Amino acid sequence: MAGLFDQQAPRPLADRLRPQSLADVVGQDHVVGPEAPLGRMLAQGRLGSVILWGPPGCGKTTIARLLAEGTSLHFEPLSAVFSGVADLRKVFEAAAKRRLGGQGTLLFVDEIHRFNRAQQDGFLPYVEDGTVILVGATTENPSFELNAALLSRMQVLVLRRLDDAALDKLAARAEAVTGKTLPLTAEGRAALRAMADGDGRYFLTLAEEVLALTPPQPLDAKALSAVVQKRLPLYDKAQEGHYNLISALHKSLRGSDTDAALYWMARMLDGGEDPLFIARRLTRFAVEDIGLADPQAVQQALAAWDVYERLGSPEGELALAQLVIYLGTAPKSNAAYMAYKAARASARQTGSLMPPMHILNAPTRMMKDLGYGKGYEYDHDTAEGFSGQNYFPDGMARQHFYRPVERGFEREIKKRLDYWDRLRSKRRDGEE
Repeated sequence: MAGLFDQQAPRPLADRLRPQSLADVVGQDHVVGPEAPLGRMLAQGRLGSVILWGPPGCGKTTIARLLAEGTSLHFEPLSAVFSGVADLRKVFEAAAKRRLGGQGTLLFVDEIHRFNRAQQDGFLPYVEDGTVILVGATTENPSFELNAALLSRMQVLVLRRLDDAALDKLAARAEAVTGKTLPLTAEGRAALRAMADGDGRYFLTLAEEVLALTPPQPLDAKALSAVVQKRLPLYDKAQEGHYNLISALHKSLRGSDTDAALYWMARMLDGGEDPLFIARRLTRFAVEDIGLADPQAVQQALAAWDVYERLGSPEGELALAQLVIYLGTAPKSNAAYMAYKAARASARQTGSLMPPMHILNAPTRMMKDLGYGKGYEYDHDTAEGFSGQNYFPDGMARQHFYRPVERGFEREIKKRLDYWDRLRSKRRDGEE
């Protein structure tokens, strides 16, 4: 029940500007617009269970509340952080009674990914029989965090971080409701948007701080940073942000875009990523995507890893930056990686084929009598230092797993392989 003085109590600007209809929600037209999934659902008078997946401050809770209001459903909010099985049981029992009285329930579960698998399974019968319309909100990738059975019964809608245009709309609303103008220069406004990093709720929190100021002149970016705190980057070292950014770093290097790679590494470090994790991934890149096109790449990677371990942060991070530049500008080849995969596949297919007898040692008289080592040619005793003998199992056709590219040092390796192939063919023609 509302208290007598509720209307007189101070309310944060973000709460005062909370949208009163889906049309007021900014930055999410692809989800709430008239032709978007939720817009169509409301127009048709039906609402299915959905997962709202998006970053903090993009409007997930607000959208859920507006959906309940737009469909005359009872709005039941629940936080997975503070709730357990007993709380869910009470909600389902109340929803069942409400249903008998002719009213449906929209159960909004914030941070739904926090529920374990067994708890998530508990939703299934109530979602299936319509006891509740479930709207789950999550900042984590649902495909990683939610049961497949639950996902199959819900539609996943992806919400976006708020862009500059959406944040400008929020700024205009803040100025309208307070009757004040943000005391910022154009540069200061841009800096305020950047500080919010796409989080609408945090943007309004910052705007409220700025509106309370009475500076002698509008604040530029530098002056603004002195009076308000920048939002910490959205980055979870154990969740999807971790994997998204390391993938962006790896693929930027593979595409030889050194500047983009430096940016993504800086984003990871700024978010608190362990620099040793980055060093490990860069070393993997050196052998997977550069390989023998530049044999020094892996040496550079190991050296940078070692330097970081010796210096620590922040000085050691320069070694990682230098490594990123080296790897980004190096010639690329995955020939060794592909050769290894092909050899592994062939090894699995051929099973337990023995090596040819002529390349087996004969440490005992019996083994020598059985033909172990018979016919082996010592390569150093040949004119070219290359005997051209067969080293694959008898009965197995010769394979070419390693196919060097015409880039970097592998161009020289290809010349050597071609030379040995010619000698091998010459020997084979001579035997015939």
